[in-house]
Amino acid sequence: MTDVIDTPATVDDELERRTTRRRVITIAIVAFVVLAVGLAVGFTRSSEPTPNWVELSTPVEMPDIVLTDTDGEPYDLRAESEGRVTLLYFGYLNCPDACPIHMAVLDHTFEQLAPDVRASIDVVFVTTDPERDSPADLGAFLGRFDPDFVGLTGSADDLRDAQVAAGVPVAVVEPADADGEYLVGHATQVVVFDADGVARRVYPFGVRQSDWLADLPRLVTE
Repeated sequence: MTDVIDTPATVDDELERRTTRRRVITIAIVAFVVLAVGLAVGFTRSSEPTPNWVELSTPVEMPDIVLTDTDGEPYDLRAESEGRVTLLYFGYLNCPDACPIHMAVLDHTFEQLAPDVRASIDVVFVTTDPERDSPADLGAFLGRFDPDFVGLTGSADDLRDAQVAAGVPVAVVEPADADGEYLVGHATQVVVFDADGVARRVYPFGVRQSDWLADLPRLVTE
């Protein structure tokens, strides 16, 4: 039998093959680790809850203004909201969608809140249509949802100042139709003022009842 003796060339070839295999295995392991980390990061990011609110770049203080409530009495917005979470909304009674939907969602939400949480929050509806929305009409409208909701009106100038101070776009009355009816373009977000009288976030139109139920207790305890 003839012994096979590895020549230098044969040894070099074998070493090269082994080195190549190690490189392939190493590359495969690195690729697997990178893929696994990428999937983990992607999953973590996609699983993060999306906030229900929009953070204000510049917090705003509660408007320092006196309006008129549904009983025709003066209502000092800043003084009355002191130490309470206040959900401030600007709308009007002939609004075909956003206003009644917001009020209905908040009404159903408040029915499910713990009594102590509910007692710490005010909903304040300020009209953007003072020509048609009388104090009595505001009271009747809000009474269909929650009689504790606060309705306010005032002069056109005072209402404009209140919107500017609250950091929302000023409402615009659209041209009337042949019957004299008209719509009012207005902000649809709810401005949330913390108990310290400062708003740091707004809730856009479309926030669900479940979102309010999750957030309002936290807002009261912050």
